[in-house]
Amino acid sequence: MRDTRPVILQDGSDVLLAVRIRPQASRNQLILAGGRPADLSPEGVTLRLTAPPVEGAANLACRVFLAQVLGIAQSRILIERGEKTRRKRLRIRDLDVASVLVRLRSAK
Repeated sequence: MRDTRPVILQDGSDVLLAVRIRPQASRNQLILAGGRPADLSPEGVTLRLTAPPVEGAANLACRVFLAQVLGIAQSRILIERGEKTRRKRLRIRDLDVASVLVRLRSAK
């Protein structure tokens, strides 16, 4: 069954972003699929990371890489759900959806 929850949404002053992680990649890479945010599936935002999926290494790499892409401190990115899975919901503190989308698209 297909997950119909939005990939990105505003939650007060924060943004919730659903991502799929692919650990042990050859390089860190952001992959966006689809056009408008409403068209994105949970597979719509993929982070390929060089870190292995052991002892939180991929989770840390996810936060560090996304912080670099967004130009913010990694402490502003929290893993809200999915600590032990490849699908994660991240909370990005004190940012709006429009800014996140612009920064994600410019990093491609």
